[in-house]
Amino acid sequence: MPLSDGYGLVIGTRHDYFRDPPDNFGRYYHGNLVVHAPSGNYRCAIDVDPKNMPDGVQWRIVRIRPADFAAIRALPDGWHDVASNPSSGALDYIRSTTLHPPLGIKLVRYQRWLIRLLNWLRWNPRWNSGTGIQALTDLETVINQGVRFYVFGEPFTHGLGVHNIHQNQGDPSGSGFDLENGIWQDGGTVIETTTGELWAFLNKFKTQAFKTDPLGRPLKP
Repeated sequence: MPLSDGYGLVIGTRHDYFRDPPDNFGRYYHGNLVVHAPSGNYRCAIDVDPKNMPDGVQWRIVRIRPADFAAIRALPDGWHDVASNPSSGALDYIRSTTLHPPLGIKLVRYQRWLIRLLNWLRWNPRWNSGTGIQALTDLETVINQGVRFYVFGEPFTHGLGVHNIHQNQGDPSGSGFDLENGIWQDGGTVIETTTGELWAFLNKFKTQAFKTDPLGRPLKP
């Protein structure tokens, strides 16, 4: 099923950033990026809950090619509903060519494996696994470089804000979170730097699958 309150993104500048207060064990659950838009300030709750595991958060930082993000980048600041399909600009950690750029290069057969390897290393850095604190440290490094922000997820039902800023598919059956499994509805934080570079902070939970079926349900490895 899709996210119950819709899917989209807010675009704007940074107004504030803060972490949730830590619990009694020093764990953090959200990094809160407050994005300023014409209608007000949106609190974007970026979820790094380790799910009671020592290394339950997974994340990576991906460079996005400007040409792949041009349609979203051209939108004005503010909230935008986004359809959950491949042509709308929606994020899908597994299927999106924006997050997995194709080679687009014609090569003789014996060269292709090498170029594919180099391309994978450049555009698809490995997933890190660790604590919420470790994930937030990397997130904050990216946020501190940003001048414009594009935050994908589900809008708050009350007030201005965005949540479900993480992978929204691949949750195991019976977990409760599987009720919102779906494709082309993943959350994520994209920042634009002063030089026009685009970087995406992508985050998921270790309990979520890396491969899913057309309904967003986990597939066995």
